[in-house]
Amino acid sequence: MTPPNTHLSEQMAAVARLLRSESKDTDTVLRAISKSAVENVPGGEYASVTLVTANAKVETPVMVGDLAGKCDELQQEFGEGPCIRSALTSETIQIDDMGSETRWPRFASGAEGLGIKSMICFCLYIEDDTFGALNLHSSTANAFDDESISIGSLFAAHAAIAFAAVREKDQIRAALTNRDIIGQAKGMIMERYKLAPDDAFRLLARLSQDSNVKLADIALQVVTAGPDER
Repeated sequence: MTPPNTHLSEQMAAVARLLRSESKDTDTVLRAISKSAVENVPGGEYASVTLVTANAKVETPVMVGDLAGKCDELQQEFGEGPCIRSALTSETIQIDDMGSETRWPRFASGAEGLGIKSMICFCLYIEDDTFGALNLHSSTANAFDDESISIGSLFAAHAAIAFAAVREKDQIRAALTNRDIIGQAKGMIMERYKLAPDDAFRLLARLSQDSNVKLADIALQVVTAGPDER
């Protein structure tokens, strides 16, 4: 007899493979997350990823369906809503019927006007000062059940791991790029001003400190200016 969770495991394995195969950059992973969520979580018709920064800025970098984007726009306008709450508190937020939702009345009224009748939001990740939520929307009331929560929670966990891995790759790539640029700038300063390597680096560091500009940005200015700039 096939175990009852076999199909779910197969679904999650397929999603994990998809995310790994498409995890080239952050945008690609976010798009894969949203698309796969609609395809795998029962009840989902539209999806979005909501990002909330420490200064309460709300962004929707990726969406599946125009209604998902318009729903996030409402939360940006009101500064509140289920996606924001889920991202900031790590809660799974479920709205069964927008017509009777009382936690966010302005948002619920606006979402219902768009044609969104029910929603479910999962905390996607918390990293540094940025918070994320994976959101699913439906044009039918009571579209999400216990199975939706179970699959959605597992899916969000897999997606968060894949997303974190890509973010780490991006950070490493940026660090290596910055290191190369700083090395180029240091070499140009050594040649231009006949300085030793340590003295050239200290000059860059002093310029960065005095101008309150990141060291990598100062180095980029030096490299961009070219060897003939005095």
